[in-house]
Amino acid sequence: MTANQPPPADDVDPAGEVVVDTAEVVDDALVAAFERLIPQLSSSSPTPSSAALAAIVDGADTVLFLAKLEGVIVGSLTLAFYPIPTGRKAWIEDVVVDETARGRGVGAKLNEAALAEARRRGVKDVSLTSRPSRQAANRLYQRLGFEPRETNIYRYRFS
Repeated sequence: MTANQPPPADDVDPAGEVVVDTAEVVDDALVAAFERLIPQLSSSSPTPSSAALAAIVDGADTVLFLAKLEGVIVGSLTLAFYPIPTGRKAWIEDVVVDETARGRGVGAKLNEAALAEARRRGVKDVSLTSRPSRQAANRLYQRLGFEPRETNIYRYRFS
């Protein structure tokens, strides 16, 4: 196992604790983690460059949360803040947990950290979307207190 690879599922200490923190620097380990995680999130999205990751890490209105297990990045979540006329809000995007670490509470800890940061910054509410096929993720979000909204989601693509 190298420093940039998660431990294989059978080598993970069941008592190992998931630690969530914010990304402060973009280094080789962070770039390698996203090279591994993004394909598990989206088959159509390219892996972010170190410059793209730096824009998120250094952004005043974005926070990149990282979940680590035994010092290895096994998950991430991006929290974006934005002001609108009815108040300051936040949005959770690109939540991904490495397949080797699923079922260990990584997603819950990432979301709890994001909600704590949103509360600290005084936002009105936090939103996210999740495909219906992601049943475990949808159960998690509801267990954490997210409420489904009766809405239509629209997307306009430029390419």
